[in-house]
Amino acid sequence: MVLRARALRGALGCLLLLSGCAAPAGVREWDPWEGFNRKIFWFNERIDEYALEPAAKGWEAITSHGFRDSVADFGENLKFPVHLVNNLLQFELGDAGRCTARFVVNTTVGMLGFFDPATVWGLPAERADFGETLARWGLEEGPYLVLPFFGPSNPRDAVGLAGDWYVARTLPLMDEAFLAIYVTSTVNWRALNSDNIAEARRASFDYYTAVRSAWLDNRRRAIGVMLPPEEPPPGEPSEPLEDPYDVDSAINP
Repeated sequence: MVLRARALRGALGCLLLLSGCAAPAGVREWDPWEGFNRKIFWFNERIDEYALEPAAKGWEAITSHGFRDSVADFGENLKFPVHLVNNLLQFELGDAGRCTARFVVNTTVGMLGFFDPATVWGLPAERADFGETLARWGLEEGPYLVLPFFGPSNPRDAVGLAGDWYVARTLPLMDEAFLAIYVTSTVNWRALNSDNIAEARRASFDYYTAVRSAWLDNRRRAIGVMLPPEEPPPGEPSEPLEDPYDVDSAINP
């Protein structure tokens, strides 16, 4: 147990060191580990193909869409400790207060979080996680990284994921039921997003790069830390040229 704890601390320390490396100027999708990442991506796709997708289809067959929405709300409600702790670490005291009020309302009136009356009452979700906290503290995201089972990430968010897992298990009974809740939530999420995932695969020439671009943009937007626009190659204009065949803009200036 001691050796495993030391190994974990060492791994987290290495990840933190790597996450402190800034991407080269003008590079929005820094992926120096692409060869390794593609292998892990392929592994995750096989897990999805042979385990997660069939489980999601079975889940869809025995549940209604409304029930799946309620399960998603329940899982979100259980993330309260993660949202609260990280809002406090970011000194977002107002968000922490609303997060607490939302949890109380949804746990009581919302029947343990299976329903979401808090949103109707003007208490939207104030989500925060440890990866976001590290970003707000000035830690660079580091290179793009694909984790086994968990998917797209970076060294900073990988460290944050470990912290979030530790905090999430502080609710009563969560330590005993954590794995079952996590697996159910994952299958439920896959069922809710089956059509979107299938469409993304069909529309993508290279699904790996499509996932990478979408995840990086969405993650940076979620934490409010956006990179500056990518610098054009030397000799090219910084602003895109106007399309002379853009009929719509000519009709509706």
